[in-house]
Amino acid sequence: MSIRHGLLALLERGPRYGSQLRTEFESRTGSTWPLNVGQVYTTLSRLERDGLVAQDDEDDQGHALYAITDDGRTELRSWFETPVDRSSPPRDELAIKLAMAVGAPGVDIRAVIQSQRRHTVKAMQDYTRLKAQALTDVPANRDEVAWLLVLEQLIFQAEAEARWLDHCESRLVRLAEAAATEPEPEARATGRTPAVRTPARVARPRGRH
Repeated sequence: MSIRHGLLALLERGPRYGSQLRTEFESRTGSTWPLNVGQVYTTLSRLERDGLVAQDDEDDQGHALYAITDDGRTELRSWFETPVDRSSPPRDELAIKLAMAVGAPGVDIRAVIQSQRRHTVKAMQDYTRLKAQALTDVPANRDEVAWLLVLEQLIFQAEAEARWLDHCESRLVRLAEAAATEPEPEARATGRTPAVRTPARVARPRGRH
C-alpha cells in the first residue's frame, strides 16, 4: 500500500500537519491500515527530500504544516492514472503456508485449510455486518464513501479466498485419489501395466472310474 501517495492525495486538499494526516488517512480507510505518527513524519521527510511536498509555515497551535508542490501534484496524477502493477504480487502468507505444508511431515494440510476457511468466513461475515451498518444511512461525505469502498474490497477479497481454499481442498482430494491408483514402481519403470493377479486354481481331484 502506498502511504506516500495517500498522504499526497490528502495534502492536495490543503496544508496539513502530521497528526492531522494520520487521522484523515485512517478515517478515509476505516482504520483498516492504521498508521503511527512516526510513519507519517518519516514519509513526509522523504516526500520533502524528493521535492513533492514543502513545509508551509505553522498553524495557530504551532504545528508545522506541509503542502503539496507542483511536482507532487504531477506524481499524484501519475499514480491515479497508472494501473496497480500485478506482475510482482506481494507475498501472501496464506499461499506460502499452504505451499510449505504440502508434503511437510506431520502436517495435515486439509486441517490447515479447514481452519483457515472458518477464520476467513467469519471475517467475511464481520465485514458484511459492518457494511450493513454503514448502509443504514446514505453515506454523507467522502470519508464514508471511501470507507465503504474499502470495506467492500475486503468482502470480495474474503470471498475469493474462501473459494480458493475450496479449490485447494478439491485439488488435494483429486491428487490423493490419483496417488491411490498409481501403478507400482516396477510398472512405472517399465512403462507396462501390471498384470492383474488372480488366485491360482486348485486342481480338482480326479474321481475314480
